[in-house]
Amino acid sequence: MAFDILVVDDERDIRELISGILSDEGYNCRSAADGVQALEEIKKRQPNIVVLDVWLGDGERDGLKILEIIKRDHPYVPTIMISGHSTIETAVTAIKKGAYDFVEKPFKTERLLMVVQRAIESSSLKRENDELRQRAGNSSLIGKSIVIEQIRNLIAEMAEGNSRAFITGQTGTGKESVAREIHRLSKRSNLPFSVFHCGSAHPSAIEVELFGTEIQGQDQNEPRKIGLVEKTHGGTLYLEEVQLLPIAVQGKIVRLLQDGTFFRLGAKDPIKVDIRYFASTSENLNELVQNGNLREDLYYRFTANHIRLPSLKERASDIPMLISHFMDIIAKSRSSMPRKISDSSLTVLQTYNWPGNINQLKNVVEWLLIMAGGDPAAAITPEMLPPEIQNDAPLGNHWQQKSADIIILPLREARETFEREYLLAQIQRFDGNISQTARFIGMERSALHRKLRALGVSDYREV
Repeated sequence: MAFDILVVDDERDIRELISGILSDEGYNCRSAADGVQALEEIKKRQPNIVVLDVWLGDGERDGLKILEIIKRDHPYVPTIMISGHSTIETAVTAIKKGAYDFVEKPFKTERLLMVVQRAIESSSLKRENDELRQRAGNSSLIGKSIVIEQIRNLIAEMAEGNSRAFITGQTGTGKESVAREIHRLSKRSNLPFSVFHCGSAHPSAIEVELFGTEIQGQDQNEPRKIGLVEKTHGGTLYLEEVQLLPIAVQGKIVRLLQDGTFFRLGAKDPIKVDIRYFASTSENLNELVQNGNLREDLYYRFTANHIRLPSLKERASDIPMLISHFMDIIAKSRSSMPRKISDSSLTVLQTYNWPGNINQLKNVVEWLLIMAGGDPAAAITPEMLPPEIQNDAPLGNHWQQKSADIIILPLREARETFEREYLLAQIQRFDGNISQTARFIGMERSALHRKLRALGVSDYREV
């Protein structure tokens, strides 16, 4: 996607020259002849970069004063100052006021393009650093299970297009990370990825956060607020738990999806934006529409592509890789050594239900590093796992509870009970993959099928 650059200069020839040079390099250019026009253009839509002349022939709206307003209202927009009458003092003043760089007239094309490119890289780097901080430890796509491989393939396919998508799945399954990965692989990757947590803002503040507000009067001390939609122009906007938006706001989102325009609060003129949208929910989509919590027209504008993320229980074979990943990250953050997990503990962890999914797994790994005790060089054994896992995992205390019942049974019945529980736990551990289960327990696949039929086991999912 092309960057949007605003060129501000009171000389028409210079405006057209700079705009022509930048347009030839693939940038989208707008222009303004003075400070008033510059603020009007910025008001229409926040640009990615501003190229601004120091002297605009207007004492009230000269370049340095416009720079102050830009840095106040749009602190992340790089501003490149240009001038043919500059002094060292002017350049220093501009940099102190927040200009990204200073270019003297007459300028060389190579110099201008280099500064613009560096400004883009600087802006992109800041945005990437912000995103990396948000993504730290978010590793939902790690694993080799069939279901996660399918998700990765779907992400790669969607990254090539520009379509919207609804991403569903239980809390903690990594819906945001999927949206981020599609954006990272797409043609929009050098432009913003923004997240709006629809349930985190007060209902009265949601529209302000999304759409911003208009300037009240001419007082520069009462600037407009630029909303998240405008800041995301050219990039991707992710609406988390979209059903939590008030119905009236959902209607404004429908219009935004329909014609790409929105209104700041208090404004009369629409603002045009080019954005790719993703929405997510951890609830049932059809029930949300039927219950009136999600507008039907909003539902249909997203569901051309529906990505359902599996629960951690559905991809239990990925748990060892995820544990290893989290163990390395958390141990490094605590300046400690990673702990080893015994095979028996991994089996227990793979048969646990994980109601909190990947987020819960990460918390458990951190708990083990802090609370497991024992020799740090020794492997963590099942009795060192958190109590809730020991109590609820089929291969945790479940076996201890079963033993009291099994021990009073005749040998044949006891053996069948044990085999049934054992095989079901192993099938769950390997995500229903009969071939992997058979290989692990040392049976032929066909023999395992016969054994399951003999034990009366039919309620398992085969991959």
